[in-house]
Amino acid sequence: MFVNRYNELALLNDEYGSDGFKFTVLYGRRRVGKTTLLKEYIQDKPAIYFLVTLENINIVLKRLQNIIADFLEDDFLRELQLKDVKQLFAYIAKETFEKKLIIIIDEFQYLTKLDSSMPSQFQYIVDELLKNKNIHLVLCGSIISMMYEQTLSYNSPLYGRRTSDIKLEAIAFKHLDGFFPNKEQNQLIELYSVLYGVPKYLEIFKDSNDIFEAIDKNILNPNAYLYNEPQFILQNEVNEPITYFSILEAIAGGEHKIGNIAGKLNKNVQNITSFVSKLIELDILYKDIPVTEKNPAKSKKGLYFIKDNFFRFWFHYVLPYKSQLEIGNSTFVLSKIKENFNGYVSKTYEDLAIQYILTNFDVLKCGRWWDKSNEIDAVGVANDHLIVAECKYSNKKVGINILEALKMKTKYIETELPVKKYILFGKSGFTDALIKLSRGDNTIVLVDKLEAVFK
Repeated sequence: MFVNRYNELALLNDEYGSDGFKFTVLYGRRRVGKTTLLKEYIQDKPAIYFLVTLENINIVLKRLQNIIADFLEDDFLRELQLKDVKQLFAYIAKETFEKKLIIIIDEFQYLTKLDSSMPSQFQYIVDELLKNKNIHLVLCGSIISMMYEQTLSYNSPLYGRRTSDIKLEAIAFKHLDGFFPNKEQNQLIELYSVLYGVPKYLEIFKDSNDIFEAIDKNILNPNAYLYNEPQFILQNEVNEPITYFSILEAIAGGEHKIGNIAGKLNKNVQNITSFVSKLIELDILYKDIPVTEKNPAKSKKGLYFIKDNFFRFWFHYVLPYKSQLEIGNSTFVLSKIKENFNGYVSKTYEDLAIQYILTNFDVLKCGRWWDKSNEIDAVGVANDHLIVAECKYSNKKVGINILEALKMKTKYIETELPVKKYILFGKSGFTDALIKLSRGDNTIVLVDKLEAVFK
């Protein structure tokens, strides 16, 4: 299912429409939609697509040779005895292509795993064999760390040779209605809180009417596709996955300070910093700093959060309860999920509120704020004022007491900028008293619909 990837598709088409040889590196996590994007790109274009599998290197290269022979309708090539991939591309380089030929090597990192000389061989292919050819070479991979090391890092033989690179990210929340055109806003928020923006995961839930039934069937079932997905991803990306698992479980369980995370693992902070940095590099974690900090790089108030909502859900509700799930007791785990689902979704709701403020108000930046005793869900910083917001994803209407509490907390923000707007976000709306108060006070903004986030 192709949803939204129009910027990435435009970049690929620009490469195709440009004269001469082009070389693109496309990478991103499993199931983020790389192959779907490439299939969309090569429609109505001459293309050779090859998926690398973990087999004997000679078998893999022979399969690639046969695919190219099929494309060229060349039985002579099919029977040739070639010793390496350079010889195969040397054969291609003898051909003349009036229309640009696209050659895609998908899961390129496996090719390097089978033969460590592959980056050097492709350096020769790019520099000597294809440089004057009407060809677009695309190397694609799903193990982010390996793809970066093999194609983009300074130490790679391929460094500096690409004409473009695309790191394919998860789909943004505003595009979820492309997968679920009939879902209401709160349903989309809940789906995004569980599945993040990974197209394959969203497709699995596409025909489900009840999110809890879908979670039970597609995540909590030991035979389900998503049951061990984060485990597969981490085991492919990192060494010592046990330490990474422990860090993520600690954060999912509510520990966000680096010292507290280390304490959960019975380790010193110095012993886990490299692991945390790696998780940030993989876009699984992020470090948050109070938005009003004057020197964020030197701030000691940093907190760590799981960026990928599916990882957050899995480490919060699946990994800790695997003993129950393995014996088929998903009913118990599902009851735990339902017990505090609104609380779990609240973090995503706050993220979307920040997006809403950035979209609708003239602010330089927007993010969370906290000190030792207080926290505010969203603070927008403009040149001469602040906008502050509180978010309530609950089944209760937001009342005047929430507004008063927000006003009280703003007194602790260390800034000379005045507060211009108080914004309240409420899943279930607002009390009549608060609505009446807001009508006579233009500093109060009530938001129960996030349509602006979908713009």
